[in-house]
Amino acid sequence: MSAIEGLVAELAKLPGIGRKTAQRLTFFLLKQPPDVSERLARAIDRVRGQVSACKTCGDLSDEDPCALCRDPRRDAALLCVVEEPGDVGAIERAGQYRGRYHVLGGRLSPLEGVGPDALRVDELVARVANGSGVREVIIATNPSMEGEVTATWLQQVLRPTGSA
Repeated sequence: MSAIEGLVAELAKLPGIGRKTAQRLTFFLLKQPPDVSERLARAIDRVRGQVSACKTCGDLSDEDPCALCRDPRRDAALLCVVEEPGDVGAIERAGQYRGRYHVLGGRLSPLEGVGPDALRVDELVARVANGSGVREVIIATNPSMEGEVTATWLQQVLRPTGSA
């Protein structure tokens, strides 16, 4: 496989990038000065080396705890449960929610082999256990069949904690 085909194949693996878009990106990069490609490669390496999941909420950050968990202006009594780190960004862009977050790391999907053990549910239960200060849990899973099943299951799991 040629170097060009190798890059096209790798770019085409990215979500939302088909083969034609991957080819356009490849040829765009080849037309740019070498420093453009080098900056892109360094940025990818930096993200892979410095970004990890916040141990508190599970959002991706280059700090632990993340900026949202450290922010004293956020309401610690409100906890919004989302499926993926990208969901935190979407809610934050709306600019209305001022509580904290908990990222599950996925949703229940038996067909894809994702069961309860693959999600950050134990951490969630520990965060909302009685006496933790969390008064309200907002379950903001995606409006898909799997998201709805996950939300219903989480309600049952959280009910004994008094927050569901």
